Amino acid sequence: MHILLINTAHWSGSLLGAWGHPEIRTPTLDILARSGISFTRCYSSCPVCIPARRSQMTGLFPKSHGDRVYSDRMPMPQVPTLASSLADNGYHAVAVGKLHVYPQRDRIGFHEVILSEEGRIQFGVTDDYESWLVEQGFAGQAFTHAMSNNQYYTRPWHLPEHAHPTNWTTNQAMRQIKRRDPTKNLFLYVSYTQPHPPLVPLEIYQDMYTDLEPTAALPDNWSQDPPEPIKSLQRDLKGPLALYDAKDRLAAKKAFYALCTQIDHQIRLLIGTLREEGLLDETVIIFSSDHGDMLFNHDLVAKRVFYEEAARVPLLISGLPLAERAGQRDLRLACHEDIMPTILGLCGIATPDHVEGLDLLNGPARDKLFGEISEGFLATRMATDQRYKLIYYPFNNIRQLFDLENDPGENNNLADDPAYSHVLEELSLFLIDNLHSGDEKYVENGRLVGFTGEVPRPHSPISLAGQRGLH
Repeated sequence: MHILLINTAHWSGSLLGAWGHPEIRTPTLDILARSGISFTRCYSSCPVCIPARRSQMTGLFPKSHGDRVYSDRMPMPQVPTLASSLADNGYHAVAVGKLHVYPQRDRIGFHEVILSEEGRIQFGVTDDYESWLVEQGFAGQAFTHAMSNNQYYTRPWHLPEHAHPTNWTTNQAMRQIKRRDPTKNLFLYVSYTQPHPPLVPLEIYQDMYTDLEPTAALPDNWSQDPPEPIKSLQRDLKGPLALYDAKDRLAAKKAFYALCTQIDHQIRLLIGTLREEGLLDETVIIFSSDHGDMLFNHDLVAKRVFYEEAARVPLLISGLPLAERAGQRDLRLACHEDIMPTILGLCGIATPDHVEGLDLLNGPARDKLFGEISEGFLATRMATDQRYKLIYYPFNNIRQLFDLENDPGENNNLADDPAYSHVLEELSLFLIDNLHSGDEKYVENGRLVGFTGEVPRPHSPISLAGQRGLH
């Protein structure tokens, strides 16, 4: 059995037509969903790039792999990875696209890595995409569109279509399918850098959303006059949000959807190449993302929060070996840590002892899930039992409780509603049981108390610290 694992960046779990999104166009992924299994309650236990990818590749939760912040100079933990586990059991393991590990050329168990790292030249590495641009006569021009990696302004892609990082990643992956070792099963990890900003889709995809009208958000009872630290998250996350007026926000949404549709169409080429090589019927295809993006919901952008748009991710598993379960929606709690044991189980390979995730196809279901992101002033913790979700901000001891069954948009905070006190208590105790590495100070006499203090000085109202120039 061959494995094609497709990963993206910032793709929210809601952004699939087959899962009911009214606006986005994802025809390829919709077919995969209907021909496979959809895990519609899958979460990023630490919704930011590096920790999420560490969990995907090791099966470890942040407490065990060491990063709940975004430690871009932290080596991978010394445990068998998904790639090394497959390679050690006879697979030809190849990665194309974004790995987001340190050092950047660490292959983490893959036989080969064709790397695209979003212009992170501060690590002294010229990745394969940048080198390819040199060969094409576009040396250093990957970011001369002038859009930032961490802001939400947009314009169309500025170089030829084949030079877009999404198309380049697909082309490199197709080459790897064709030049695979024919004596081994193939594990191909294709990791797209989009729809992570910069929001620079091909113009033809942006045009698909020209007539998109802004959808009026349902009012909530907490984001318009929020307490700290939610107010600081609104101010500090990839913003400040005051920089984006209504036109900017609508343009960003259109560009974001366009980048998703572009990836969706490119996946067709991967499937077509598998078919032409006679591999498709023997291949399981998995699609997911490192985390989602708030995309101005609840007046927030980006990640680092546990609201659904940022923390819930798509997880599709499709292929002829799973045909008997085609079209199933599995509502159990899932997370990144489950991807490694699930794939190994599909391949008949024993899961390493260190793995903390569950085999979603053959293992037990979990009752609750804990998540964590950041430390100090912006620390956020999460506990969910599938129906209810508790989001906890230790600063000022803020608790939010949402009924995801009746309020999937998380518009009504129930934390102060006496009718839900038993739910709040149960999830709070579960959250307390999972606190570690200094978080124990948020608890006194078995109760969450958090901490208080002076609100840190806000960042400059205009920040271009992540802006790229001529490479």
